[in-house]
Amino acid sequence: MADLRVKFCGIESPNPFWLASGPPTNTAGQVMRAFDAGWGGAVWKTIGERITNTSSRYGGIDYNGAKMMGFNNIELISDRPPEDNFREIAEVKKRYPKNLVIASLMVESKRETWHEFVRRAEDAGADALELNFGCPHGMSERGMGSSVGQVPEYTEMIAGWAKEAAKTPVIVKLTPNVTDVTRVAQAAEKGGADAVSLINTVNSLMGVDLETFSGRPNVGGKSAHGGYCGPAIKPIALHMVSSVAKAVKIPIAGIGGVGYWNDAAEHIALGASVVQVCTAAMHYGFRIVEDMIDGMSAYMDDHGFRSIEDFRGRAVPNIRDWGDLDLNYKIVADIRRDLCIGCQLCYVACEDGAHQCIEPYAAAGNGKKNSNGMGVHVPRIIVDECVGCNLCALVCPVEECISMKEIDEGKPFESWKMRAARQ
Repeated sequence: MADLRVKFCGIESPNPFWLASGPPTNTAGQVMRAFDAGWGGAVWKTIGERITNTSSRYGGIDYNGAKMMGFNNIELISDRPPEDNFREIAEVKKRYPKNLVIASLMVESKRETWHEFVRRAEDAGADALELNFGCPHGMSERGMGSSVGQVPEYTEMIAGWAKEAAKTPVIVKLTPNVTDVTRVAQAAEKGGADAVSLINTVNSLMGVDLETFSGRPNVGGKSAHGGYCGPAIKPIALHMVSSVAKAVKIPIAGIGGVGYWNDAAEHIALGASVVQVCTAAMHYGFRIVEDMIDGMSAYMDDHGFRSIEDFRGRAVPNIRDWGDLDLNYKIVADIRRDLCIGCQLCYVACEDGAHQCIEPYAAAGNGKKNSNGMGVHVPRIIVDECVGCNLCALVCPVEECISMKEIDEGKPFESWKMRAARQ
């Protein structure tokens, strides 16, 4: 049976599934219910000087019938007094000593203020500290959040301040709203951070009501940019996690688009030791962790992995610069005639949006009949012209109807860098 226990910065978590700092970790009651459901750890909603939030804070994008494919918020850090948060952290740690409680902190950029909040969090019993350098709205206008995380020198400096006072591990939460996240991750490491977590939310404007011309979410007819998260940002998160895994030696907590066990497994395969979840918990509730645990355990058992470490980072060497890819690798599309429903979407997509490598059903000999005896018109791949772009397989509505087949032309590996070196 797979062992899901993990060690992160030397502290043990029952499993790699943590709640990220956000609305689900706003109170002791929520965090305790989450631990009862099976979450291994929780990063407390960011604590700092008390603020006032707006009414109307969230926006969502639905796609093809799926609710909240993307999620946006303009909510700030905790609007509860710091003393209430620290008191409740102590209460949770007393009742759940085996689960990890990480205090997320964000305060003004003064050494003495960071020292104060680090000590208060540790006095409350927090197992670790997460410095929130990622929030892209509200707090950034006050010189905090992503205003710190976008400047490597500030990240290094404030991480250093926290480490001066901290006795527990210090995690720096990175913003994705930068040109090169690895530079900031390396700055955090240089400042003494014990780990990094990423990504925080992506700067975004959720939409416009075309009747009132107010942005979404609507705050008295006005709106503001906010943080984008949810399933839609997973590709961005995976790219940045894999980049940071190559750039630093400290542990990584992966965040972004985690809603199922396989999302978490992808983060781990790209170098994360644990994952943090927020949007999915807000959408479906804390019980989703049960499926995550079951799914991860089954995957590990099926592949003979006894622990998370057995596959952590195994995909990282396979993520290369474009210039290192094999230009002689060739695949072509293949249509299963028995599954084709004759919708012609692959032909239309290839003809108008790609490389004109598919003949329409009108070509001689392409007709077939389905089980009802009705004619179904199967397009034909022009194999010699197919560039293997994948578009037809991506748009096909029938699973496994179109696959990409490797063609071995006997050519040796050759990358763009190899070609350039010869010139």
